[in-house]
Amino acid sequence: MAEELAVCVDFGSTFTKALLVDLTTGTLLAAAEHRTTIETDVLDGYDACLAELARTEPRAGSAEVFACSSAGGGLRIAVVGNEELVTAEAGRRVALSSGGKVVAVRAVAQGHDLDLVADAPDVVLLTGGTDGGNTEVLLRAARTLATSDWDGPVVVAGNIDARDEVGAILAGTPHVLADNVVPRIGVLAPASARAAIREVFLAHVIGGKHLSSRTSNGTNTFTAMVRGATPDVVLTGVELLATVAGEVVVVDVGGATTDVHSVVEVDPEQGATEGGFARDVVAPTPVTRTVEGDLGMRWSAISTVEEAGLPELRAAAERRRADPGFLPSTDQEHDEDEAIATAAVGLALRRHAGRSKVVVSPEGRVVERTGVDLREVHLVVGSGGVLRHGRAGVADRVLGSSVGRDGDWQLPERARVLVDADYVLAAAGLLAPDHPDAAYRLVAGLLDRLAP
Repeated sequence: MAEELAVCVDFGSTFTKALLVDLTTGTLLAAAEHRTTIETDVLDGYDACLAELARTEPRAGSAEVFACSSAGGGLRIAVVGNEELVTAEAGRRVALSSGGKVVAVRAVAQGHDLDLVADAPDVVLLTGGTDGGNTEVLLRAARTLATSDWDGPVVVAGNIDARDEVGAILAGTPHVLADNVVPRIGVLAPASARAAIREVFLAHVIGGKHLSSRTSNGTNTFTAMVRGATPDVVLTGVELLATVAGEVVVVDVGGATTDVHSVVEVDPEQGATEGGFARDVVAPTPVTRTVEGDLGMRWSAISTVEEAGLPELRAAAERRRADPGFLPSTDQEHDEDEAIATAAVGLALRRHAGRSKVVVSPEGRVVERTGVDLREVHLVVGSGGVLRHGRAGVADRVLGSSVGRDGDWQLPERARVLVDADYVLAAAGLLAPDHPDAAYRLVAGLLDRLAP
């Protein structure tokens, strides 16, 4: 029966990927991909994928569709916070975990200008203050937004005591009220804001990008299909994978960005000087996502090789930047793609993981950490076309170079590497809310690819 099947689709910035999943067994029946057809209608590429799936299983055409999207530039978020060190930084972390690319961070207490039009965000995340604390800065920021040229949606996730008043100030602006992302100093609570950003993405952003003109019963067909932003959905899949595999890090190497998702066990002592660690004003969280907008295989290829100090790859990077749809066909071109990918993965993982070093402070010897400590992670999963369609052994060559001890970098020290060749993490993230058993079986099946 068709209701036993699901089509999971990711409308990516470069390629649209589709999987046909048996919901009873959680197994893949077919896969297809096609160049994302932004220039005509984004559903044209989907039609090509669905036709390919139907050649394997004719029931694909009547299966329920679950979709995510990063087409048309993905989700762009501007963060407005009280002050840069705490609430603005907390808002930035929440925005990233919500599947967005942070295009601006403004700190009201530092006198930052709240003119956000030039940054072209899709949504503003408004934070500020701890619950029960001073409400004036958050209220002032809300008043400034309400009288500015910004007329797009706002997610309010600041001092809970000011929430209703902020809602009244923003009455003429589309907005969603969420719980405070920093209810008290040292605590980061992203769940409510993450859900609100997803709501705004679906209600205002997807339709606003005008990626498809098709309608059904008066509703835009593409808008009705999409359940969330691709990075948000993938992170849900990564969280599910962690329930099977334990601590895990996933690196998604794209054409424009390299995203790193991690799920780790947070040391309860981290953030407290009494335990020998430097105090964090924004607490570490088990689930983290970072986006490196200057690291990628096509649009960001030039900045990748420049940042990695690889002038010998400059010509190859320029070719890929000029032709984002370029696919390698010779051994040399594959070598160049792998070298750019290795650089992107290495830089992105190091930025995500940060360093751990001992310094001497007035309180004695203290371990200062930046980033997410990945040293105990035992599984590194790679995604992206360069890995999914690479030659035999590509995972070890591209991902393996960032596994092992490397000075004070907090990289995985003894991890195994794996490629999400079938792109099941996105599918699992899409299915998890409605079909959790099928989603679980998908990610469990991914681990079967690990060599004994």
